Amino acid sequence: MKAEQQYIDLYTQCEAMIARHSSEVMNKPRAKAFADFRSLGFPTRKVEKYKYTDVAKLFEPDYGLNLNRLDIPVDSSEVFKCDVPNMSTSLYFMLNDGFDSRDLPKATLPAGVWAGSLKEFSTLHPELAEAHYGRLADTARDAVTALNTMLAQDGFVLYVPKGVVVERPIQLVNMLRSNVDFMVNRRVLIILEEGAQARLLACDHAMDRVKFLATQVVEVFVGENAVFDFYELEETHNNTVRFSNLYVHQAAGSNVLLNGMTLHNGITRNTTEVALDGRGAEVKMLGMAIGDKQQQVDNNTFIDHRVSDCTSTELYKYVLDDSAVGAFAGKVLVREGAQRTSSQQTNRNLCATREARMYTQPQLEIYADDVKCSHGATVGQLDDNALFYMRQRGIAEREARLLLMFAFVNEVIDEIRLDALKDRLHLLVEKRFRGELNKCQGCAMCK
Repeated sequence: MKAEQQYIDLYTQCEAMIARHSSEVMNKPRAKAFADFRSLGFPTRKVEKYKYTDVAKLFEPDYGLNLNRLDIPVDSSEVFKCDVPNMSTSLYFMLNDGFDSRDLPKATLPAGVWAGSLKEFSTLHPELAEAHYGRLADTARDAVTALNTMLAQDGFVLYVPKGVVVERPIQLVNMLRSNVDFMVNRRVLIILEEGAQARLLACDHAMDRVKFLATQVVEVFVGENAVFDFYELEETHNNTVRFSNLYVHQAAGSNVLLNGMTLHNGITRNTTEVALDGRGAEVKMLGMAIGDKQQQVDNNTFIDHRVSDCTSTELYKYVLDDSAVGAFAGKVLVREGAQRTSSQQTNRNLCATREARMYTQPQLEIYADDVKCSHGATVGQLDDNALFYMRQRGIAEREARLLLMFAFVNEVIDEIRLDALKDRLHLLVEKRFRGELNKCQGCAMCK
């Protein structure tokens, strides 16, 4: 049986149950998503976009799902106490693929701002939710997006009305919890209206050592002159498979920073698509992956310059040890008429062993003549001359290697626009290179 057949059978048998535990807005696109999924099937490695990730194989196992929304007896605030020092955040939790409303932040958000359950938001504000939900995530173009749209029942939404500035960063902790191999399908919807500003830090953690398969679809709407920072940090374990599809639409004069960091994982596939659809829009995309053992990180990006006078900057760095595998495919499209486009794409990679593998494919497609665009990629090993220089000055070889690897990824961390988070990431990366898991005092997930 093909891998997709079990999901076709599952949806056919449980459609009513899925809809009953969700909202009307989330239910409306399910039928089309199901039809698109049946038509597409999981992509094979012959599909260029998924050349380095065997999607069907990863979805083959029989995972449990919580479609009947049974209560999971976990106190999120007691389990997770990994607060970043000196950074006061509004802290929210997703438990598997459901929003945990049992312990909401006590800090009051500015008037009109909504941070919380997507199911609840779409029930209370159906017109606003329907105008955005599913508008960027095209189920006809991607089977994983279609599957997620079929099965997702809840998620997280951040809505910031016109002109409102959210000073306190918002932190979303995604916790995977199960005593059997488990699948979650999570949605995230971000809406920033004209002139709004917000920062969101999303952290992925796995509490149990079972196998997890997580699909996530994130849709981000950034209005005119709005400013949005989105930081994603994955710290799961070797038995976790993660598919995350991020779709961003930017209006004129908007400024967006996307920073995705993979510190601990099993197999990760991230898709990021950004549409610059208004003059003066600017996006900075950054990514960092540290892999060892049999881990795999695959990033696929697409930046669409639709109009003139927009700027995009892209920097992804990988450090791969043991038999880890990395992949990066980034495409920048400059459409006809998108004059005075400025775009720079860079992918730099470090393979610490001969067994580590890195596949890179930077691409530019340009249909305008007044542009400033560049792209490049490098794959190499640690500089022997630098190692020799450091050892001559009394630094042990292991310590010298750690210092060089840390310096290599530091450029990505330094682009973080939250000083407390930047300091925290410096510590986490150093511990990661030393082979230490992130152990936070008082955190049950780190024991």
